[in-house]
Amino acid sequence: MSVSIVYWSGTGNTEAMARAVAKGVESAGKNAVLLEVDAADAAALSEEDAFALGCPSMGAEELEESEMEPFVIELEPLVSGKKILLFGSYGWGDGEWMRSWAERMKAAGAVLVREEGIIANETPDGNALAECEAAGKELAELS
Repeated sequence: MSVSIVYWSGTGNTEAMARAVAKGVESAGKNAVLLEVDAADAAALSEEDAFALGCPSMGAEELEESEMEPFVIELEPLVSGKKILLFGSYGWGDGEWMRSWAERMKAAGAVLVREEGIIANETPDGNALAECEAAGKELAELS
């Protein structure tokens, strides 16, 4: 059984969080599949019961617009009943992009593993990475 972790990372911060989620998935005995968003397929991902999506805050607290936002638009009508973990890093603001993303996914019928996602200011610290790992384990147990 595999759990996909699809992410976009510009600086490596969100990638580090994705790797921590993967570590948690594997600690629960599942295979973690790390995919940069440009290598992911929304239709294939929608066949999974549980998966993770990661993206940093960009611009005015938005998802990355050239790859991640189009992917999320394609995936959005397919997420009803899916268990999803959202995560990402930010460098400014207060996490509004994550709250908006979480509300968007809940409105589409997704069940979020962490109600407001997991966010890290800049480089994720040990606490953020531990939270990602714990959430990855929980996600795997739900799959």
